[in-house]
Amino acid sequence: MSIPFRKRSPPEVGELVVARVKKVFEYGAYAELLEYENLEAFIPWSEVTTKYVKDIRDVIKENQIVVGKVIRVEKKQGRLEVDISLKRVFEGEKRIKLLRWKRLQKAQKIVELVAKNMGRSIEEAYKSVWVFLEKFIDPLSIIEEAVLKGYQKFVELGIPEEWAKALFEEAKKHITIKTVKIRGIIKLVSYKPDGIERIRHTLLEIKNKISQDNVKVSLYTIGAPRYRVEIEAYDYKTAEKAFSTINEALKSLAQNMGIDVVEFSREEIERG
Repeated sequence: MSIPFRKRSPPEVGELVVARVKKVFEYGAYAELLEYENLEAFIPWSEVTTKYVKDIRDVIKENQIVVGKVIRVEKKQGRLEVDISLKRVFEGEKRIKLLRWKRLQKAQKIVELVAKNMGRSIEEAYKSVWVFLEKFIDPLSIIEEAVLKGYQKFVELGIPEEWAKALFEEAKKHITIKTVKIRGIIKLVSYKPDGIERIRHTLLEIKNKISQDNVKVSLYTIGAPRYRVEIEAYDYKTAEKAFSTINEALKSLAQNMGIDVVEFSREEIERG
């Protein structure tokens, strides 16, 4: 449940936080703010629930994980005091916050494993990696994007190349990106003396035209004159757009290359 990289600055009023209840009293409860370094919050009895209950322990218990909204942040005698409310958190907000909390844990675990594999300390991992990722609301989404695009995504953020490569390799072990695949069959026939070369050039040009970060195109023969094209993308709309682009480009290229027979038919749609 714990995370190795905790926020070092105090939370702001109105912010949603994840906390573990430590002690419950008749007048309220104290909870550990799990995203923050060495910081507790007080949950006043009046901020626990909107329902009438005789005993506060009927609503919250020790070690329970709760989502609260920060209602007070004040520094007194060199000590930071934070109050949070449970009753001011809507159910939808709670679900989203807990989902982000789980994703934060996963992102930090991946970085922690990278440090362990490299024989580096958590503090080194924080300075070299996490300080760049924590700027984002959902650090795991950045790691997921890098799994798609390559370790250079991390380098662009400022992460040193050694760490970027190690993080990329570790992330691939823990993250599986769902994809959409569209397959089609291309039939190309040329009666020209150099027909094979013309067809090869046409297929190569087709692949180059759809060369994008978010689309993967594979072309291979299934027995001349038939060739399979496989389009892989991360949503149906992108895959469908690539399919249409190939269809239009194929007609134009085949005409320019003097291909005698051009056919392009759809196969099945598959989710990876």
